[in-house]
Amino acid sequence: MRFFGSAGFRSANPQRRVYFGWWVSIAGAFNMVFSAGPTFQATSVLFKAIEDEFGWSRTLISGVATFGRLGTTLLGPLEGWLVDTFGSGRMVLIGFTLGGAGLIFFSQINGPVMCYLAFLLLSLGFSSGGFVPSLTAANAWMIRRRALGMSIVEGGVSVGGLMVPLIVWGISEHGWRPTVLVMGVLAILVGPLIAWVVGKRPTAEELATQVVPTGEGRRRRVRESSHDFTVKEALQTRAFWSISFTHMLVNLSTGGISAHLFLHLSDDNGVGLDVATASAIVPILVATAFVSQLLGGIAGDRWDKRMLVPFLALTQGVSLIVLAVAESFLMAAVFAVVWGIGFGARTPILLAMRGEYFGRRHFATIFALSSFPMSIGMMLTPVIVGWSHDVWKTYDWSLYVLAGFCVAASVTVLFATRPMTPEVRKRLEARRSLNR
Repeated sequence: MRFFGSAGFRSANPQRRVYFGWWVSIAGAFNMVFSAGPTFQATSVLFKAIEDEFGWSRTLISGVATFGRLGTTLLGPLEGWLVDTFGSGRMVLIGFTLGGAGLIFFSQINGPVMCYLAFLLLSLGFSSGGFVPSLTAANAWMIRRRALGMSIVEGGVSVGGLMVPLIVWGISEHGWRPTVLVMGVLAILVGPLIAWVVGKRPTAEELATQVVPTGEGRRRRVRESSHDFTVKEALQTRAFWSISFTHMLVNLSTGGISAHLFLHLSDDNGVGLDVATASAIVPILVATAFVSQLLGGIAGDRWDKRMLVPFLALTQGVSLIVLAVAESFLMAAVFAVVWGIGFGARTPILLAMRGEYFGRRHFATIFALSSFPMSIGMMLTPVIVGWSHDVWKTYDWSLYVLAGFCVAASVTVLFATRPMTPEVRKRLEARRSLNR
C-alpha cells in the first residue's frame, strides 16, 4: 500500500506535459462529489423524505445534521493531524469506507436514535476522508496556482449538487431507502480510486517545475510564503484568527441553507414551489457556484485575496435577503445565481489564504484548527434555524440574521494581513531594542 501517501510511488517522468497536481485537484473534486453530497448538498432532500415518512418536527430533523457535525467538529483538529501524519490517501480510503457504511446504515433507520447515529457515522467518515485530505493534497502540489487548484477541489461540492435532481428522482421512483443504499455502495467502490491519486506526494523535482518564471513578476515570489508555520506559530498570528472567524461568520448561512433550503422552497409559507420545481433550483445554484469557484480561484491567484473576500461575502448576504422575499420560481432562481456567485467565488480564496500564509508542511492541522469555529457555527445553525421555524412558522427572520453575519464577515477579513515569519519578527524586535 505504498501509494497511499508514501513518497515511494513516484512518476517516472516528472517532466510530463500535464502537471500531476492538476490530476490531484480533479481527484479531490470527485472526492467532494461523493463525500459532500449526503452531508451537504442532498441533506435537505433527505430530511424532506424523512419528514414525510416519520412526521418529525423541523427541530428534531435538523438536529440530525447538528449531531452529525458534532462529531466532526470535535474531531476536526485530530483529523488534520491524522492527514499530516498518515497522508491524504490513507485517510480517504478509511473515510470513504466509514462514510459508505454510514449511508447503508442510514437506509435502514426506523427511529430518531438510529437516524442520529447513522448520520454521525457517515459524517465522521466523509469528514475524515473528504475535504481536508483533498485540500491538503492540492495545497502540497499547487504552488503557482494554489487558489485555482483549491477551487477545482471545492468545485466538486457544486458538481455534487447537480446530482440532487437525480437523487430526487431516485426517491420518487424507488424510495429514499434504496436510493441512499446505492449511494453508500458507490462511495465504498470509488474511495480506493480517489485515494490512489490524492495519496501521491510531489517530489522535489516535480515541485521545481512550479518555480515562478522571472518574467512572470517578482510580486508572486513575494506572495508565496517561504516559511512553513508550525501550529503554535500560526496560532500566534492575527491572520489565523481573522480568517477563522471570517469563515465562521460567512458559513453560518451555509449550514442553514444546506439543511433547510429545499424545505423553504417547498413550504406553503415559504416560496411555495412543488417538489419537482424546487429541486430545479439546486442545479442553478450549483452550476453558478461551480463557475464562480473557478473564476474565484483565477482571481485569487492574480489579485489580493483579502480585498476580494469582502465583496463576495456581501454578495452572499444579499442572496439571503432575496431568498427571504422570494415568492416565485424566478426570485428563487435569482437567489440561486447570486448565492452561487458569492459563496462560490469566496470559498477557494479563503481556503488558499491559509496555504499562502502558513505553508504546506502543517497545512492540514492548521486548517482543521482554523475551521473549528466554523464547524461549531455550522453545527448549531441548522437546529437553531429549525427551532425558529417551528416557533414562527417562517424562515424569513433567520435569513435576515444570517445575512447580517455575512456583512460582519466582510469586515473581519480585513484584519487578515500576511503574518510575519518568526525570523522576520525577531529581526524587527532586535532593531526596536537597538533603537531604544
